Amino acid sequence: MLTRRHFGQITLAGAGLLLAGRPALAADWQATLAAAQGKTVWWHAWGGDPKINDFIAWVGTLAQERHGVTLEHVKLAATADAVARVLAERDAGQTTGGAVDLIWINGENFAAMQAQGLLHGPFAEDLPNWPLVDVAGKPAVVTDFTLPTEGRESPWAMAQLVFEHDSARLPVPPATLAALKTWILANPGRFTYPQPPDYLGLTFLKQVLYGVMADPALLQAPAGADYAAQVAPLWDFLDAVHPALWRSARAFPASEPALGQLLADGEVDIAFAFNPGRASAEIAAGNLADTVRTFVLAGGTIGNASFVAIPFNAAEPEAAQVVANLLLDPEVQARAQDPAILGFQTVLNLNALNAADRARFDGLALGVATLPPAALGPALLEPHASWMTRIAEDWQARYGVAP
Repeated sequence: MLTRRHFGQITLAGAGLLLAGRPALAADWQATLAAAQGKTVWWHAWGGDPKINDFIAWVGTLAQERHGVTLEHVKLAATADAVARVLAERDAGQTTGGAVDLIWINGENFAAMQAQGLLHGPFAEDLPNWPLVDVAGKPAVVTDFTLPTEGRESPWAMAQLVFEHDSARLPVPPATLAALKTWILANPGRFTYPQPPDYLGLTFLKQVLYGVMADPALLQAPAGADYAAQVAPLWDFLDAVHPALWRSARAFPASEPALGQLLADGEVDIAFAFNPGRASAEIAAGNLADTVRTFVLAGGTIGNASFVAIPFNAAEPEAAQVVANLLLDPEVQARAQDPAILGFQTVLNLNALNAADRARFDGLALGVATLPPAALGPALLEPHASWMTRIAEDWQARYGVAP
């Protein structure tokens, strides 16, 4: 029976365990494990992809077997909903026993919670599995949309934007942003993007901005007084292609899965995802034609890390840390990278793993549609969150349609 916070979700389970050959357990972590035993963690995480939901369920099952901490997956349509819940509790004076123990978070939501003192920690670098994280090779694991994480969120997946096309219908996809624009105009109705403020829709806008902005380096600082002039080329690009979008831009898909379904149904010829292994995973599941392939644009595509954070008033912060640590376990990371499961990229430094854990990754088949890591090109840094907050508002004012 659900208690404390009744969201009507299926009970899962979650915790962390360190195995032989992993970083040693400190005495204070033993105390954390003891405090977490038998507790429930309410993890507020996006619930729009059944594969991710199934993965969280598996994590829960694994963790329940190891530590007996129950994980309730509160399936969100938008991370901002969880942020608003924590903020409302803070404003009501609820400094303990909060409804949210863990949040899948990054970007402007992390920036908002950090700025208002709504996060527990620092805790991430004290997790026993932290030494396995590839901080040097993947600096996005400690920098979230230009903001240092300061140990107040822990990474659990790497992502990079890739485009998808069905090679049976489009053998040679456009290789540059300019070529993509030309292709959209020459093939009306065959391209679209999720409606902002959906994260993938905003990611496409960031990708365009990188390609048309005079000085993309400015994106690493807060948007300033010259914001309008700097983003004018973005609106020029979008104004040009808008009439040629799917359904003449009278409607937009709501999310990454919805966009992927349009590709699967043959309604568009190019889609995109923030997961280089998504297409292979969907092919393996029988949801996409086996002729679908992925590609990237010259110059690189947007990349970032996904994080979990613990609100300042979480009812079970110790149990939440146990879940965060489990997400860094090599077994869990390797399963997430398996294209038949999720196809996410790992946050771990494979050279830091013992032989058995390294073998988990070496044995993975990337999948028929997945580009090898060397072919992904550079991962463009996420802009400062202030840019996308304003762009999302401006997009709605210019092009917004009823959801």
